[in-house]
Parts: sequence; structure tokens; C-alpha cells
Amino acid sequence: MEEGRILAASQDGAYVIRLTGDVRLTLCTTIDDYVYRMLDSPDFASVWVDVCDAEGIDSTTLGLLAKLALEVRARYGFMPAIYSSNPSITRLIKSMGFQRLFDVYEDTCANPGCINCIPLVEGSEAAVREKVIEAHRVLMGLSEENRARFKDLMVVLERS
Repeated sequence: MEEGRILAASQDGAYVIRLTGDVRLTLCTTIDDYVYRMLDSPDFASVWVDVCDAEGIDSTTLGLLAKLALEVRARYGFMPAIYSSNPSITRLIKSMGFQRLFDVYEDTCANPGCINCIPLVEGSEAAVREKVIEAHRVLMGLSEENRARFKDLMVVLERS
């Protein structure tokens, strides 16, 4: 599998976040940092997430994407879009309840002209641990199935 990367583009307040490769918790600080800078931007108008080139997405990343959708709804009153042309990734995001958070499109999205790799933001072990816990709390809040799915993991994480 290709190492995960987070790419982004924006034009006139419309943002695209593209996940490629195997996206894991090592990128959680990078994702969280970018999302807050994007949402705090005075020109923010919309966002869509493109996971068409993702080979794998871990639960921490899924939790951060859910957090993004909840923040967009709370601050701006709309649901962002998520594009997935990979049937296994689509099944994964739907199994987490993302159809309640995002407008889900099962095809590729338009290729933004100028997309750049977001520089990696290093986080301390404690900061990464807190983001992992937060991401899983968000996922657990989406459904009883998710609560049961991540209950044991949260016990371990919160005990550490």
C-alpha cells in the first residue's frame, strides 16, 4: 500500500481535501490542524472530501472526518460532500454512518486544478493520543453499532 497523504486545494472559499494511499493516525495532527485553519478562514464557503484514491482509512481518520462534518453543520448549517469510487471504502464510510453527516457520492469528483500536499504536522505522543480518543468518541456518538465497535478500544486508550 502507498503511504497516506493529505492533499488540499481551495478557490474562492471552496475547499477540497483529498486522502490518498493508506491514511493512518500518523496524519491525525495534520488533518485536524488543516481542518481548523480551513473552517476559521473568512472565505470558507464549502468543502468536499475526496477519498477516491484512498487505499485504506483507519478509524482515527474516520473520526476526524466525522468531526469535520459535525463542525461544518454546527458552524455553517450544511452537510459537506464526500466522494468515494472505491466500493470497499464506500462500504466502510457507510458502515460508520457517514450518510447522516455527508452527502455521499459514489463516483469520482472533479479534479481541482491546483492541489497541494499538506505539510506533515508532528504531534507529541500525548497530543496524538488525545486526537485518537476524540476521534473515536465522535464515531461512537454516531450510532449504537459504533459505540459497541469501539467500546473496548476506548477502555484501553483511556486507561493508558
